[in-house]
Amino acid sequence: MVRVSIVTISFNQAQFLERTILSVLTQDYPDIEYIVVDPGSTDGSRDIIERYSSHISKVILRPDRGAADGLNGGFADATGQILGFLNSDDMLLPGAVTAAVSFLDQHEDVDVVSGHSNLIAPDDRFLRRLYSDRMSLRRCIYGGVILLQPSTFFRRKIFDRAGGFHAESRACWDGELFLELARAGGKFAIVDEFWSSYRIHAESMTGSKSNSMRIQQTRDAIFTRVMGRQPQRCDRLLAFGYRILRHILNPMDTWERVRRGSVFGRPLDS
Repeated sequence: MVRVSIVTISFNQAQFLERTILSVLTQDYPDIEYIVVDPGSTDGSRDIIERYSSHISKVILRPDRGAADGLNGGFADATGQILGFLNSDDMLLPGAVTAAVSFLDQHEDVDVVSGHSNLIAPDDRFLRRLYSDRMSLRRCIYGGVILLQPSTFFRRKIFDRAGGFHAESRACWDGELFLELARAGGKFAIVDEFWSSYRIHAESMTGSKSNSMRIQQTRDAIFTRVMGRQPQRCDRLLAFGYRILRHILNPMDTWERVRRGSVFGRPLDS
C-alpha cells in the first residue's frame, strides 16, 4: 500500500486547528503519515496538538523562517510516496485521500492531481464552490491558473525534482510550488470531485483585499525569478488577458463567482 504524508503548518490558529487535525485523522485511508509543524504558537494551538499527539505521526516544534520553510522541514521528515499539505484553517473532506490515491494508482503517468474545494466561513458556513484549473505552464506564470491547495496531492519524486518550496516565500507558496512542479516536468490532472474545505477569514491570506497587494508583489517576485526579468507593461496586459481566459476555460468556477460572489471582499464574521 502506498503511504501518504500530509503536513500541516500551524501558527496561532487555535480557533480552527482542531477541525483541521480531525479532518485528517478521520480519513478512511489506512496509511497516512500525518506531520504537524508549529514554530511557536502562543494561542493554545500547542495544547490542541498535544491532545492529539498520540494520533499524529510526528510533531515538529521548532522555529522556522515562515510557512514555506516550515513545510520544507515537515516534508524532509516525511516518508510517503504521495504528499499533500493542509493549512491549519482548512479541512479535508471524507474520503479525499482514498480518492486521490486511487486516481494516482490508475494513472501512473500523472504526478500531480487536484480536486475542487468548498469555500467556507470561520463558522464552517458554506459560501461557494471553488474549481481547480487545468495546468498550463505559461498561464500559470502569468497568474492564470489556480489549483486548490488542500485538494492537491503530488508524488514525492516530482516534489524532490522541483526542489520543494522556496523557503523565503511569504505568500503564494502553494502556487509557487505548483509552478515549480510544472517547470520540473510534472504532469497534472484534475478530478471532478470535492476533496476539501478552504476557509476564508480575516487573518487568512485571501481573507481581505488588503492582502492583494502583498500577493501581487510576491507574484511579481516569482515572475522575475522564473523569467529572468521584471514584469513589464505588456506582461501586465498578458496577465489580465490570462485571467479573463481563466474565466472562459473554467466556466463552473465563473458561474459560482457570478452566482455567489468572489472570494475577496466578503463579510467574514461568524
